[in-house]
Amino acid sequence: MIVQSLDPIAMIGGGGVEDELWHAIRPHAQDVVAADCGAGTALARGLMPHAVIGDMDSLRETDRAALNPDSIHCIAEQETTDFEKCLMSVRAPLILGVGFGGPRLDHRLANFNTLARYPLQRCILLDGADLAFLAPPSLRLDLPVGMRFSVFPMGAVEAVSEGLHWPLAGLSLAPDGRVGTSNRVTAPVYLGVTAPKLLVILPREALDQVVAALREQRDTWSAL
Repeated sequence: MIVQSLDPIAMIGGGGVEDELWHAIRPHAQDVVAADCGAGTALARGLMPHAVIGDMDSLRETDRAALNPDSIHCIAEQETTDFEKCLMSVRAPLILGVGFGGPRLDHRLANFNTLARYPLQRCILLDGADLAFLAPPSLRLDLPVGMRFSVFPMGAVEAVSEGLHWPLAGLSLAPDGRVGTSNRVTAPVYLGVTAPKLLVILPREALDQVVAALREQRDTWSAL
C-alpha cells in the first residue's frame, strides 16, 4: 500500500479541474494524491502531492522536477488505468476524485467500472455538474425535495428505497435491463442494496450531504 491515511484524500486525475469543483472538495480533503499528470494540476494550485501514482506516460518533466522523487510511484503495467492504480494503492476513509472525466466517454465508463470492482473503497467521483459513488449496503441521505436522484446498475442488483418518487423495491436492475435514472427526492432518502453493483448519481450540490453520510455510515461491503 502506497498511501494510508486516517483522513479523506483528494485524488486528482489529468482531466483538468475547474475552480468551482476544486473549491467544493477542499473543505473535505487536505491531502492530495495525483494520478500521473494530475500532479501538474496540484502543483499549479500550490499543492505538493503526497504521492503521484501511475504509469508516468504523461507526467511532464518540469512537473517531475518539482516533485519529491520519493513521492513518485511508477506502476508500469498497462492492464489498469491510472485511476485504478491510484485506487488500489490508497487506503483512506473517503476518497474524492476529480479530473478523471474529461471529454472521453470511454474514460468515464472505465472509471465507473473501477468503482464497482473496488467496493471496499469509498470513493466519490466528481465531474461537471454531477457526482457518482458506489452505494454501500445501506445509506441515508437528507436531500432537498425535488433533487434528481439516479441509480445505475453495474451488474445484477436489487434495492429498496424510501423517499424517492418511484420506489426501487421489487425491481431487478441490470446494465442491460432496467436501470433507475432520473428519479427524484420526495423525503429523506433510505437506500438498501443487495450487492456492490449500484452507482448513485446526484447533482454536485449534494456533495456535503454525501460526504457526511458516507463518513458516518458503518455498514460496508467488507464482510462479503
